[in-house]
Amino acid sequence: MLHIKPIINTLMRSKSGPILLLIQIILSVAIVANASFIIGERLALMDRESGTVEEEVFDFRLYAFDSSIDIESQSLRDMRAIRELPGVIDATTTSMVPLSGGGWSSGYTIGSSEETAKDTENAANYYGDDHMVNTFGVDLIEGRNFYETEILTGSPDLATHAIVSKAFAKATWGDESAIGQIMYAGDWGDKPLQIIGVVDKLQGAWVNSSYLDNSVILNVRLVNVFTKVLVRAEVGTLAQLKEAIPAVLHKDQPNRVIEGFTLISEHRKRVYRNHELMATVLSMMVILLLLITSLGLAGMVMFNIERRTKQIGTRRALGAKRRDIISLFLVENYIICIVGGIIGGLVAVQLGQQLMTLYSLPKLELIYPIMTVAGLMVLTTIAVILPARKAASISPATATRSV
Repeated sequence: MLHIKPIINTLMRSKSGPILLLIQIILSVAIVANASFIIGERLALMDRESGTVEEEVFDFRLYAFDSSIDIESQSLRDMRAIRELPGVIDATTTSMVPLSGGGWSSGYTIGSSEETAKDTENAANYYGDDHMVNTFGVDLIEGRNFYETEILTGSPDLATHAIVSKAFAKATWGDESAIGQIMYAGDWGDKPLQIIGVVDKLQGAWVNSSYLDNSVILNVRLVNVFTKVLVRAEVGTLAQLKEAIPAVLHKDQPNRVIEGFTLISEHRKRVYRNHELMATVLSMMVILLLLITSLGLAGMVMFNIERRTKQIGTRRALGAKRRDIISLFLVENYIICIVGGIIGGLVAVQLGQQLMTLYSLPKLELIYPIMTVAGLMVLTTIAVILPARKAASISPATATRSV
């Protein structure tokens, strides 16, 4: 049976090595716990669903530089021509694209009277027609889509009906149904909008926004020389449609520039690139820190073997078994890890508070320091047990030959 006190005394007699390892473990726990938490948070952000069928939906830009073009009638002909192309499921014009990093957003006003009026959370504004829901591939879970006769053409101020995302409906009306509710695009009583449908999920363009899941689809087909078009097509048909769409649109009206064919899935990769880079760099740092800590412990054990060869041989000569020698070094490792882990966990929590204050990060969950300490215990056990087995193989005769 190993006694803890003699082992602690042995560690205290040679303070420099254990103290350096203790500091290393404290720093490793503090940094690895917070880094792992940030990695987990970034991966969770990147894993959020946009609500659209990202591999099927792409957008492109259309610029009509000929002032004689009737944009309204031309846009209607363009949409009909695109929808008739092989592989196309649906198409619509839009004011913005999910996960693109740019677009339209605003808050609204709700309330039964001017006295009870209050502002809503901000939401992404998608101006489109009765084809937009199907083009996005979002799930309409309550209410209905726009009727074709409800679609207006022109200015955003013309909007009269809206389809909202479930997140926006929940934030605005709570558990009450959003269907039939009235909200105002301006002050109370100004530009009323009736809610006619709710989609399960539709994200906006800004992935770092706390209102990413708040979206509103409005019944206006915008008229502009710069037009953004959304197309939903069968997977794998983008390459051929990149050629077919400009061909069919230029056939009808050649005085236009058509460019920027991009899948929503490609927008996702681009807009989350910094998050991915951060997760990658932090992952490499975590691996490096754990490797250095493990090598440090393994090095200390190997040094102790050389320094305490005679002591180990004497223990063996007095009847200590191999497993007793291995246990000796493991217990030394666990003492350093537990002490360093407790102090490191406290430092990790404090560091997490500072990061939360300075960079608006969520509060560090305690499971991360706990799992970091547990992981270090396992990792350092593996690192220590190999040189400890070497120490256990030292014969009493070899160790005490010069005594």
